[in-house]
Amino acid sequence: MSIQPRTRIAALATLLLTVMLPHGEARADEPNPQVKVTTNLGEFVIEVRQDRSPLTAANFLRYVREGFYSGTVIHRVVANFVIQGGGHDATSYALKAAHENVVNESGNGLQNKRGAVGMARGDAPHSGNAQFYVNLVDNADLDPVSTRWGYTVFGRIVQGMEVIDHIGETPTGSIGPFKSDAPLKPVIIQKMEIVAAGATSSAPVVTPVQPPRQDTILSPK
Repeated sequence: MSIQPRTRIAALATLLLTVMLPHGEARADEPNPQVKVTTNLGEFVIEVRQDRSPLTAANFLRYVREGFYSGTVIHRVVANFVIQGGGHDATSYALKAAHENVVNESGNGLQNKRGAVGMARGDAPHSGNAQFYVNLVDNADLDPVSTRWGYTVFGRIVQGMEVIDHIGETPTGSIGPFKSDAPLKPVIIQKMEIVAAGATSSAPVVTPVQPPRQDTILSPK
């Protein structure tokens, strides 16, 4: 399965999602929550845009509250493109069972800019669930156009982009069930936790980067 943007095939891994939470839908005037991600290579913080991606944000926060991401890996790293993880067990590399799929919200106006966090999925537009990715560069090919769905952006990195860049530079290859693009030294998500909204700076990430590769193929796993 894959989605074929105009300049490259860019498919992100299959996920499943839920749209209902016991806490109900967020009000428009509520501050966006932040999630601190602790890995064996450092920490970063995601501002979860429940104001623009309410279903996807609720789905992601549910997994965080359940502790689903503890002991999972960043299983895909493509330089000058994205890092992706949150679905495979760090010990066995087995794909963890996820909740039902989430509705695609890629038309929410948020773009796949550097530092934006999105919902990974397969060919089907509404096939996302637990896995997420972080854009290492601006990836306009992942945004929706009139002829196809895009990939839903539901957050952004507000702290620790240097950790994301470090992960994006890790050597990759074939390991376990992954034929390519997998970190040869596991990048482990040790835990995720919701922190107070606005606890960290929400200034946009502004860092000079290299232009994206145009020949990257990212198939779902």
